[in-house]
Amino acid sequence: MSASSSPVLLKVENLTKHFPAGGGKVVHAVDGVSFTITKGKTLGLVGESGCGKSSCARTIIRIYEPTSGKILLDGADISTLNQKQLLPYRRKMQMIFQDPYASLNARMTVQDIIAEPLRAHRICQNKAEERDMVVDMLRRVGLNQEHAGRYAHEFSGGQRQRVGIARALILQPELVICDEPISALDVSIQAQVVNMLRAFQEEQGLTYLFIAHDLSMVRYVSDDVGVMYLGQLVEKCEADEIYAHPLHPYTKGLLASVPIPDPVAARQKEAAGIAGDLPSPIAPPSGCRFHTRCPYATDRCRGEVPPLMEAAPGHFVACHQIQG
Repeated sequence: MSASSSPVLLKVENLTKHFPAGGGKVVHAVDGVSFTITKGKTLGLVGESGCGKSSCARTIIRIYEPTSGKILLDGADISTLNQKQLLPYRRKMQMIFQDPYASLNARMTVQDIIAEPLRAHRICQNKAEERDMVVDMLRRVGLNQEHAGRYAHEFSGGQRQRVGIARALILQPELVICDEPISALDVSIQAQVVNMLRAFQEEQGLTYLFIAHDLSMVRYVSDDVGVMYLGQLVEKCEADEIYAHPLHPYTKGLLASVPIPDPVAARQKEAAGIAGDLPSPIAPPSGCRFHTRCPYATDRCRGEVPPLMEAAPGHFVACHQIQG
């Protein structure tokens, strides 16, 4: 089934999230982001630190309240629902957090951490059923029954993240938002965790929004890739396409920044990287927000916001130089 004919699980329309910054100023964390994810697929969201990826994810799952825009989960608009109305939808969407050291309650045993969603949604009839479900989930993430009575501080980073994954997946959600789930882990553990997430996707037909810095890892796990810059989506297309034919100057700069083992080639790539620093989201540049760092910027770029348009079949980009 083609992506165009597949059912859409998540549709984000013009999503905006601003945070008050004092003195009447606001942080433009997310500004008018739109995308869709079809069921059983993975959208990778990439960009520099501070570009709004995590704020976008937390707004989608309603940890943050959206300033404006729509969030449609399986066709239902959840952007304005209150917490009581959200409860049945929270069972359909779960989140794996970046830091396994901070996202697990140090005072709770692993049994209680993983069982917490079961209790919130009143899934189990008794304690025995709850424990059986937790033990089965521990096994599926590579841990065992003995780990259920331990506390988070007794585990390694990789083991803690497995506990976090077990907590997110025990409700058998349809959508899982992975907020940089491997960035705090050792490189040797990252591939294990990613392969486990892919195995769960194949077994359960899960849909992922996968946020990461590591562009090579995003390519490995994602069907489509979206590139964010300063709160806005600047490019989106199939994963292989964005690596083979990047169009936006920012995307090209990100790809040029990926480390490679060849020193000579690495120096050449470094010269093609992104100049300057990320502007403040409190006072984002006018027009194209990348124009302050773009070698191709014109007066039009400085004064006119480029819309996200289809430059090639399935390949969307927000750049005046490409759109003509």
